[in-house]
Formats: sequence, C-alpha cells, structure tokens
Amino acid sequence: MRLFFHPLSSNARRALLVARHLGLDIELVSVALESGAQKSPAYLALNPNGRVPLLVDGDFVLWESHAIMQYLADTTGGQDIYPAGAKARADVNRWLFWSACHFAPACALFIRERVSKAVLGAGGPDPAEIDRGEAQLPPVARMLDDHLSARDWIAQDRLTLADFAVAAPLMHAERAQLPLQDYANFQRWFARVRQTAAWRVTEPA
Repeated sequence: MRLFFHPLSSNARRALLVARHLGLDIELVSVALESGAQKSPAYLALNPNGRVPLLVDGDFVLWESHAIMQYLADTTGGQDIYPAGAKARADVNRWLFWSACHFAPACALFIRERVSKAVLGAGGPDPAEIDRGEAQLPPVARMLDDHLSARDWIAQDRLTLADFAVAAPLMHAERAQLPLQDYANFQRWFARVRQTAAWRVTEPA
C-alpha cells in the first residue's frame, strides 16, 4: 500500500494520521508540489484532480482524504476509530462531511494565502481572501466549540476519524494565523488530539 503525500498538506495529514494510528505498514511517496509534480501526466493518470493525498492499494486507486480515512479503517481488523453500528457510524460521517464542506474550506482560505503561497513562491496573501476567511471560519468554529462544551471528543465520546479529520488543518494554525484562540472548548479538544501518538509521529520535520 502506497500513500502519495506532501508533509505540509493538511489533506494528506488526515490520511497519514489514520495510517499511523492503525499501525499500518504503508509506503510514503512524497509528491513535490513545489515543482508541480502533482500535475505530471503520470500522476494525473492516477488522480485527475492533481492533488494529494492519493492511496494505491494493489490495483485499487483512491483519492479524497476523507474517503481514504474511511477505507483505511474499514480494511483494518480490530480498528477503534470508525464504529460499525449504523447510528454511530452516521454520527462520525456527519462530522467528516462537515469537515470537508465547512471547516476545512474556511481554514483553507488562510492556509492557502499565508502558507501555500509562500511554499510555492506564489506571492503574498490576498487581503480579500483573508477577509473571506475572517467571515467564514468563526461561525463554524463557534458551532464546534459549543458542541465540545460537555464532551472530550467530537463523536461517540472517544477518538474517531472525526477528530483527525477536523484537526488536520490545525497543523498550520500558527503559521496561517487561524482566528481560533478564543474558543476554549475547541482549544481543549485540540490539545487532546495533539497528545495522541498519531499526531506526534506525523508532525513535519
């Protein structure tokens, strides 16, 4: 099994967090986003989106970070982060969709402008995009902060895929200057995620 990734990609970090939590023997293939390797014909033949992560398991090719998380859990016996029951799994899935549709895109406005552009040499932050982030991120962060007011984890009262999915963009919290400092419940939850072995071993060098 091979995982194509970049160490500064928070999308790839999601998949890597799950792989490390599950103790999977997985080959990491670094994709040089800085040089445009993700747009090469060979890579686009595997992932027409031209992004990371990408999972290759034998003759099965899978892209989209949240789908990769689910697949890794589903194909690992005895896993403890993706429940089997219909209602419990739906609870986790709702937060995976929330992550993909609401939280991650809001974070990405800051990350793209303050982190990705610097890595790619694409100029400075666009103030209009930062303003968009300032408008979009606080409402979703407040929603999660309220949800976490009486619980330690996002779903099912234990660490699940939902926590890794939502936490992944926070690897850039400081550098991207994500406006999240005032959400106390959120910050306590993220501190718990940072203490997991998977988070610690996937920190970029």
